[in-house]
Amino acid sequence: MRKKEQQEPESVVVWNPELERQPAITLAFYRKHTESLLRRYLYASMLVGRSPSMLDHPIARGWASSRPVHSFEDAVNFVLDVERCVSQLSALDRLLLSRIVLQEYTVGEASLMLGINVCTAAAKLSLAVDRLTEILIKANLLLLPH
Repeated sequence: MRKKEQQEPESVVVWNPELERQPAITLAFYRKHTESLLRRYLYASMLVGRSPSMLDHPIARGWASSRPVHSFEDAVNFVLDVERCVSQLSALDRLLLSRIVLQEYTVGEASLMLGINVCTAAAKLSLAVDRLTEILIKANLLLLPH
């Protein structure tokens, strides 16, 4: 007699193809620039008295974010523009960026906190940084050398 084949239970995962879209390979070169911009965002958000939020907030956009920050208004606009870009990422991407880039946890520590495999966390972090790089380039917040 043959064993009855066991069926795996159906998972309740919602897949959004737009969030899982693979970025261009060339963006991997600019990961450090994106991480540096996120650290600048952390510093600027503390200067303007706003705790850095990785959540979506409906706030108007300023025009001064693509130039150097010279005044308080420029810093506020920069913080709001980066928050708008980060809000376009998935929740897991925001969590990974916040834990590893902003809070400086290791990939291993962050994976334990989030309950995912270390290899998965490392791979998803790279994709999250690349997706954010692409969003920042389209918003003219990250200018790449020609």
